[in-house]
Amino acid sequence: MEGISMIRSFRWAHLALVLFLSAASDLSGADTTTPADVELIVVVGADGTDQYGEQFRDWVGQWTQVATRVSAQLTTIGQATQDDPSDRQRLKAALEALDPSSEIPIWIVLIGHGTFAGNEAKFNLRGPDVSATEMADWVKRFDRPMVIVNCTSSSGPFINQLSGPKRVIVTATKSGSEQNFARFGQYFAEAVTSADSDLDHDHEVSVHEAFLRASADVEAFYDSAARISTEHALIDDNGDGLGTPATRFRGVRPIPSANDKEKLDGKVASRMTLSPSANALRLSAEAAEERNQIENQLDQLRLAKESMSLDDYLSKIEPLMIRLAIIYQAAEGGTHNHLRE
Repeated sequence: MEGISMIRSFRWAHLALVLFLSAASDLSGADTTTPADVELIVVVGADGTDQYGEQFRDWVGQWTQVATRVSAQLTTIGQATQDDPSDRQRLKAALEALDPSSEIPIWIVLIGHGTFAGNEAKFNLRGPDVSATEMADWVKRFDRPMVIVNCTSSSGPFINQLSGPKRVIVTATKSGSEQNFARFGQYFAEAVTSADSDLDHDHEVSVHEAFLRASADVEAFYDSAARISTEHALIDDNGDGLGTPATRFRGVRPIPSANDKEKLDGKVASRMTLSPSANALRLSAEAAEERNQIENQLDQLRLAKESMSLDDYLSKIEPLMIRLAIIYQAAEGGTHNHLRE
């Protein structure tokens, strides 16, 4: 038993060293001069009432400040004074003007009201509206990272239509039947660059963290007003078109469930941010893909940990952590060479 204990202690010490070096790599090989490369489209819909219109303009103002802060290329739709072309045409044209295969992420933020009728969800614009089906058709040509945040009521069905590879879809509601005014957009705009949203303390706010923070703030609003919540936001980034509420996460990690071990939301969104830390490593596309695969395997192991022996768990997690550390050391220029295979 003493020999087994010593072996376990050695393996834990080795794994701790790998974790330390991996973390050190994540903080040291950064390109501090590279700005955030993001193409941001913010669309504000029909006011409905003057009160709502004022709120929507405030939210657009928040996104404008965010874009300036992170050096994003901003396109704003819905504030032009002329009616021709329509805002629907402007949105379609803005998407058509983008490179479908660029590696630069596209962020699309929809602010306003939504409707759901005849099994079709729509975003209300001045003039002709745009449906989830139409939006899906407009973005289907893109093979690049994309974040779509629909801050409107009845926005849930946009997940069903827009979900896909390399996409993070966030909606203010879980279904088309949640038709009351949604406040999620205000809190998401506040959360997306707020240090208070940085749940994992990596000096960045990911889409996932902004979603969790905004969801918590929405819940707090309804609790403080002693009102029943009429909106329940969802996030989808695994391409299954279902979405996951914030209540299914503990911190930034999904709460284990026997029904979703193969399909977990949040991992892709946790790697996407509007404002990368100056200390973040810049991985090549190939290295990032390998990193993603390893982290997915680590997530599956963590979910299965309770059903595994300690030795079995260590034997499976250790080589993955070593591979992860090698990826990070290669990105920072080849330090910690003793880890190389």
